[in-house]
Amino acid sequence: MTDTPHDNAHYMRRIRSFVLREGRMTPAQQRAFDTLWSRFGVDYRGAPNDFSASFGRAAPLVMEIGFGNGEALAWASEHDAARDFIGVEVHGPGVGRLMNALAQRDATNVRLYKHDAVEVLEHEIAPGTLAEVRIWFPDPWHKARHNKRRLIQPEFVALLASRMAPGGLLHLATDWQAYAEHMLAVMESAPDWRNDIGPGQFAEKPAWRIETHFERRGLKLGHGVWDLLYRKV
Repeated sequence: MTDTPHDNAHYMRRIRSFVLREGRMTPAQQRAFDTLWSRFGVDYRGAPNDFSASFGRAAPLVMEIGFGNGEALAWASEHDAARDFIGVEVHGPGVGRLMNALAQRDATNVRLYKHDAVEVLEHEIAPGTLAEVRIWFPDPWHKARHNKRRLIQPEFVALLASRMAPGGLLHLATDWQAYAEHMLAVMESAPDWRNDIGPGQFAEKPAWRIETHFERRGLKLGHGVWDLLYRKV
C-alpha cells in the first residue's frame, strides 16, 4: 500500500479504517441475525437506498458510523423518535447486541448495515440525504505508521459532505488528543464544512451524546474527550 492516492474513490476503497476482529458471537447475538436481520438489517446492494420506503415515512436521517455495541444509537433512537437512524458497523457481535436491544422495545426508526462505511456512503446513500452523521470514538490508529488508516481524512469528509443535506451536522468525538488535533486540522481545511462553534474550536459534549461504557473506561484511564461539530456549507 502506498501513501499516494490516485483518485479519491479508489483511495478510499483501498484504505480500511478498521481491522475485522470479528470476535465470538453469543448464542443470543447469533439468534438476532437469524431472526431479526430481516426487520432491522439492510443488505448491501451497491445501489442508492430508498429509506423513506424502508421506514414507511419521510423523516430526517441520522447516520452513526462505527456504533460499536450500539449503546448510544439505541438511546438516541428512543429519545429522538422524530428522526430515523442508520447504523453502520462491521463487527457482528455489536450488531447482534443492538438488534436485540431494539427488538426489546419494538423500535421502528433504526436500520443497520454490517458493511464498510465508505462503500455504504459511496453507493447506498443518495447525495444530499443525511441530516446528521455521527462518528464517535473511531479507531485512532495511534502509531505514526498507521495514521494514514484514520477514517477522518480529506477525501472521506468530502464524500460525507456530498451525502449531507444543506446545513447538515457532522459530529466527531475521540478520546485521543493527537487524533482530535488531526480531526480539527482536516475539518478546518475542508471547504464544504464550517465549524459550528467557531474557527478552530472544539465543542462541549452535547446532551445527545450519552457517556457510554467505552467512554467511561477511557476516562478512568485518564483520557480526555474532544467533540467537534461541523455544518455542511
